[in-house]
Amino acid sequence: MMPHNILVTGGSGYLGGTLLSRWGSADLPEYGKLFALVRTPKQEEEVAKYGAEPLTFSPRDEGAVREALVKHHITVIYFLIDAFESTSQVYFISALAEVKKSTGQDVHFLHTSGAKIFSSHAGTPTGEPILDTDPYLYDIQKQQVPPIPSMQTAINTNCTTVEQGEKFGVKTYIFVPCVVYGQGEGFGNQTSIQTVSIVKAAKGVRRVYELENTTQEPQIWPVCHILDNITLYLAILRSILNNEDPGHGRRGYYLAASGSVAWKDLYSAMAIGLANRGVIDDATVTTAKEDDVERMAVALKTEKSWVGLQLAGRCTLTAAHGKALGWKPQFPPEHILEAAADEVDLILRTL
Repeated sequence: MMPHNILVTGGSGYLGGTLLSRWGSADLPEYGKLFALVRTPKQEEEVAKYGAEPLTFSPRDEGAVREALVKHHITVIYFLIDAFESTSQVYFISALAEVKKSTGQDVHFLHTSGAKIFSSHAGTPTGEPILDTDPYLYDIQKQQVPPIPSMQTAINTNCTTVEQGEKFGVKTYIFVPCVVYGQGEGFGNQTSIQTVSIVKAAKGVRRVYELENTTQEPQIWPVCHILDNITLYLAILRSILNNEDPGHGRRGYYLAASGSVAWKDLYSAMAIGLANRGVIDDATVTTAKEDDVERMAVALKTEKSWVGLQLAGRCTLTAAHGKALGWKPQFPPEHILEAAADEVDLILRTL
């Protein structure tokens, strides 16, 4: 049996770049070659520093995807470039099936999703914790009706990934980052998304606001340090390379989270850092009124109805699957509050 050849997409991003930077020290079992999808000559130079062979092709060109995967006998893919639409995922899964047919090897597709797609924004039940090992998680997603209609596309993408894997005999994994924080280590983007949105909104209106909670349920969200995210990515790969057959398909959801925090606590911690640096007028967190939300939308360059999607909500998805692989987060959930000042400094340097 040939050793696995691995392709990482999104290597210039926050997660993908840090994954590449940690690759050499991960002490992985034997594999064949590591490839990285790139767009520019500069990116070719950067990924080569991590021992990855650069590949340049369009992930939205079905023929180009098939040619690259079959030519290089790629059997494992980290997909970190589109959590919203499923076009490219379908192409990659179909091409992996061809590699499987020609090599006889199991093939694996790790799709990076997001906690928003498992939250109140997407119509996920949030009354009780939902484990990422729940055998009915696929069925829950399949039945979700999101209050924000555009979220349906992202929900469908998760389901389509699982369904296409089943159709073509490709083992799929839905990897779920949450509120990720900490400095990335890659050559490209080194900051998260959600924490950046808090700073952008606050900078635009010179105050940190919490959004009105109309559900009366606590607004909580899972959190995870960037390095703990990466160790879970690598734990899944290590299990694959060791032929341990980690959960996949309808049993292949993996949340990277050490626990959850309340949005209000996160706002308060970051408000202190922002006030100390003169970005906002004071560290008091108050409930946003209608016109405040409108101004926050301007600062975030988004629609008013999407402000809550970026800065609030309730997600009770709970990490259990990674722990079954031996993954243990290094940073407890409250660490994000302790590290808020450093996070503020990092974001302000990059804005």
